[in-house]
Amino acid sequence: MAEVIDKKKVIGDYQTHEKDTGSCEVQIALISARVIHLTDHLRKHRKDYHSRRGLIGLTSQRRKLLNYVKKHNLEKYNELIKRLNLRR
Repeated sequence: MAEVIDKKKVIGDYQTHEKDTGSCEVQIALISARVIHLTDHLRKHRKDYHSRRGLIGLTSQRRKLLNYVKKHNLEKYNELIKRLNLRR
């Protein structure tokens, strides 16, 4: 089973300054961690349709945030895609 997401570690890796917990980069990283966690869960429990619906919602939320970052700062967007190893 997948481990529990360590939010403090993810926030620490992606924050831009000491008190940054809500920037787009941090939000995208946290959502990506949850997506990975849910994907592992769904590999075991194939018929868990409620979790599947939540996964679809998370991926679309992440997509919206990524589009925002891409629109406002293309350099940061490309860096984020590489760091999170996302296809795009």
